[in-house]
Amino acid sequence: MHPVAAFSPRPLRIVMPGGSGQVGQVLARYFQERGHHVTVLTRLPYAATYQTVGWDGETVGPWTAYLEGADVCINLTGRNVNCRYTDANRAAIYNSRIRSTRLVGEVIGELADPPKVWLNASTATIYRHALDRPMDEATGELGGHERIGLRRRAPDTWNFSVGVAKDSETAFFAAETPRTRKVALRSAITFSPVAGNAFALLLNLVRLSIGGTQGNGRQFVSWIHELDFARAVAFLISRGDIDGPVNVASPHPLPNREFMAILRDAWGIPNGFPAPAPLIELAAIFMRTESELVLKSRRVVPGRLLDAGFQFNFPTWPEAAQDLVYRWRHRYD
Repeated sequence: MHPVAAFSPRPLRIVMPGGSGQVGQVLARYFQERGHHVTVLTRLPYAATYQTVGWDGETVGPWTAYLEGADVCINLTGRNVNCRYTDANRAAIYNSRIRSTRLVGEVIGELADPPKVWLNASTATIYRHALDRPMDEATGELGGHERIGLRRRAPDTWNFSVGVAKDSETAFFAAETPRTRKVALRSAITFSPVAGNAFALLLNLVRLSIGGTQGNGRQFVSWIHELDFARAVAFLISRGDIDGPVNVASPHPLPNREFMAILRDAWGIPNGFPAPAPLIELAAIFMRTESELVLKSRRVVPGRLLDAGFQFNFPTWPEAAQDLVYRWRHRYD
């Protein structure tokens, strides 16, 4: 039986604030294809096979009617972090997450028939820079000002990202929604074979023969295949006994050196020029992004999903990379 079917014998009404980004589109397609009714709340409604409704993420409006009687709310609202952390961008990143979370919580708390479950986007970045051991929900250490070298602590940009994640989760769990179960999705990078996302960026480096080791290559990469991400979300919807923070990541993070070598092998290019940390810092400035996305070690494992019996279709990177590369090559077929 499909995991969602165990949650309800009928098609579910799923409302997704901020669901117009990559991850939102993955989930919307997944649930729509399985017969559920999806409504995406977005600043600019667009044509899709599922319903899109306007909202601004900051004020109550007609969009609240779509949450009344809904089965599931999945809040994915947040400004893209693939940018330079200027004061303006920091404010936009922070406010878009915390304000929307508080708003959704206030609305759900006042509904006559609120969603049974509310899943809210968090991030695996909430954990500290970890080379020494895996970080699960029970024993993982949250980040912020941790030591990352003999004479160096985590830079301000890393601390900012951790702070946003912590404050977002605090706002989420502080919301008074006694009739709605709440799950914080501490998600790793979700890889999809579409242009403009993290997978496309890394694959382009490989194709240009500059997809070698990044930094010293010892930093761990936490990741998840798009299908397993959608399946994990469906699993969490179906499991009424699970609430609180949940790591949504492959059970096998691996060092950047191995990660990039496997991606090169999947594409069929044996070598790639490495990119030392100083070069990455310089490139990040020109690419208008932050080096944290590459240099921070995220060694996150899905302890609660595994303990609950969730089985990954793509638990290891070699098989995931092969599938993603194949689908990338055939994306226009």
